[in-house]
Amino acid sequence: MTRSELVAELTATLGARHEARFIVEDVLGVGPTSSGASVGPAEVDRIRALAARRGSGEPLQYVLGHWAFRSLDLLVDPRVLIPRPETEQVVEVALREIAHLGATGPVIVDAGTGSGAIALSLATELAHSNPEGRVWAVDCSPDALAVARSNLERVRRRDDGPMLPVTMVQGSWLSALPAAMEGRITLVVSNPPYIEPTQWTGLQAEVRYEPAGALLAAAGTDGTPGLGEVEAVLRQAWGWLSRPGAAVIEVAPDQASAAVGMAESIGYLDVHAVADLAGRSRALVGRVR
Repeated sequence: MTRSELVAELTATLGARHEARFIVEDVLGVGPTSSGASVGPAEVDRIRALAARRGSGEPLQYVLGHWAFRSLDLLVDPRVLIPRPETEQVVEVALREIAHLGATGPVIVDAGTGSGAIALSLATELAHSNPEGRVWAVDCSPDALAVARSNLERVRRRDDGPMLPVTMVQGSWLSALPAAMEGRITLVVSNPPYIEPTQWTGLQAEVRYEPAGALLAAAGTDGTPGLGEVEAVLRQAWGWLSRPGAAVIEVAPDQASAAVGMAESIGYLDVHAVADLAGRSRALVGRVR
């Protein structure tokens, strides 16, 4: 069987040529291999096994075991959320906030790091412009931290460029940090759970493969569905941030207005929501000074 025949077979099975190509290229590699070149039986079996997993509904990212996030290629599996383009934009907003603060040697905390996508992106992308900075990554899930630590080593091995020091700790939001850091954190960035639990059964089947604990959240104290963990991060960050400092938190578009009001009620200044590439309010920004 040739490479092109495999792509055609998987396209017919999955109904998506781009997914068929992803799977074939993941096993055979991307490069000069001719589409008419013969593929060995072991590789054919492996490709078909991956396609069968995808055909059963498992997300492509978990099937492949890794996925691109900004400049990184990260390990992903059902212990962590799948990195998404919306969160890539949250990183972009975080980078702008660090520049706005003008801090030398910023201390950055990724609260609820999951796969480590946000923390590791900031650690690599700030290494040239702010080499004295430091990144902390916190998660309450030991399983998620295991993935994040594997990704930290993966980035260290594969990236020839500089990288800020990254420390990973287990705990609930910022409470896991050393007490001496209180009042010394330049930026808190987070992609917390923000889906209301009653929406679980209505989510796409693929999304329900992801860890529910990283998706579902109770209502905020103002009654806004799913805003409880966003509120928890905002309230904890208030006491840990330096002056000046900032928090950048991913929210659901329909929560953005309530999240802005909540941040203002806590005492954050210049509070606003930044739109994602689809024009939906996605990154909540709150500053302190």
